[in-house]
Amino acid sequence: MQLFSTNATSANHQLVSFQQAVFKSLPEDNGLYMPVFIPRLPDSFLQHIEKYTFQEIAFEVAQTIIGDEIPALALRNIVEEAINFEAPIITLDQQVRVLELFHGPTLAFKDFGARFMARVMSWFLQKDPAAQQINILVATSGDTGGAVAQGFLNVPGIEVTLLYPKGKVSDVQEKQLTTVGNNVSALEVDGTFDDCQHMVKQAFLDQELNQRLNLSSANSINISRLIPQSFYYFNAYAQLKRETSYSPEQKLVFSVPSGNFGNLCAGLIARAMGLPVHQMIAATNANDIVPNYLLTGNFQPRPSVRTLSNAMDVGNPSNFARLRAFYQSEEDMPEEAVLTAIKRDIIGKPYTNEETQQGITEVFQKYFGYVMCPHTAVGYLGLKDYLKEKDASTCGVILATAHPAKFIDTVEQATGEQIVLPDSLQRLMYEQKNATSISNQYENLKAFLLQKA
Repeated sequence: MQLFSTNATSANHQLVSFQQAVFKSLPEDNGLYMPVFIPRLPDSFLQHIEKYTFQEIAFEVAQTIIGDEIPALALRNIVEEAINFEAPIITLDQQVRVLELFHGPTLAFKDFGARFMARVMSWFLQKDPAAQQINILVATSGDTGGAVAQGFLNVPGIEVTLLYPKGKVSDVQEKQLTTVGNNVSALEVDGTFDDCQHMVKQAFLDQELNQRLNLSSANSINISRLIPQSFYYFNAYAQLKRETSYSPEQKLVFSVPSGNFGNLCAGLIARAMGLPVHQMIAATNANDIVPNYLLTGNFQPRPSVRTLSNAMDVGNPSNFARLRAFYQSEEDMPEEAVLTAIKRDIIGKPYTNEETQQGITEVFQKYFGYVMCPHTAVGYLGLKDYLKEKDASTCGVILATAHPAKFIDTVEQATGEQIVLPDSLQRLMYEQKNATSISNQYENLKAFLLQKA
């Protein structure tokens, strides 16, 4: 597998291996790594995908895109250890289904990417006895940090530092970030998620820091986070094909709650590998930078605003560069042509806090007490609006990104019902928070990291 930087030009086009991209995370030119070529899965596999287990599907996808950089047996073990929980499809009606991605250890979809990435890094480190200790840097608006903390907990040779915005994550999310200990440190940043993300990017571009520390990232800027997220798109299709009520003639549409746009880019990887996706809906909260781009052609990052769906509070989505790269076939391709190609496959829909709460209430009342988290509700609203203009030939799948209990106050207010915390979260709430408070100035992060050198 070879990858290039999204900021590369014909004059500085340098390719790296999968291993290099995993550990480096971010190219020196501040772009993002993208595969030079995304191979298609065999037609025979897709035609009979319903006969395979989730783990078998994940292995086939991983081996096809990664190639021989990781031997088949090792890769199979990585997949089976990382993806050891299910992601069931729940049918609400003939056109609305929910892909529940919150059955992993931290009850969020980020478990797929974090657990796979941790095991990939561990395998590469064990293969190279001379490898230096890795220092993972992660900016999180909520669920990424908890998933990374659990995924990398006590992995030999790896230290983890999590940056999260003070007062802008739920109580449950904060506990998942700040109670892990061991090789995981939490930094409570007086700022926004965008501040955290900017500080992490500055660290990767800081030559002095990189000479003293071996830095890597577990954010969705790292390609090894996106690859495993493509697995569950294929598994969703396999589950649909097992349903007697599903027809292969139906147009498959995914509605993706979107913040940093890694999850949507993972869907584009699946589509490029042959998954028959008709349309993707990028459903956002008030941080509507990408829907606005699709409407106007102008990509204008701005400071993020706080919403009920806090994991999507991103004012400068990093993966926008990757999204464009899927459609920019030539270096000098006009921007108008890129936009036209993107709009063919992706529709952007933003929603307010009030609409989000109404979405949770509507689903609860309409679908016999089914409960959604605020992020999933945004995805529901996106699909609902899309289906207004479509006939029964459309099959819509909403990506349910987090367990509703992680946003208990919002969900209880919207449903009028008490939400019972899963046992794992109940135990967590009694744990002692352990976080270091810092400002949103990069020098504070640098000083903290240099203490580890």
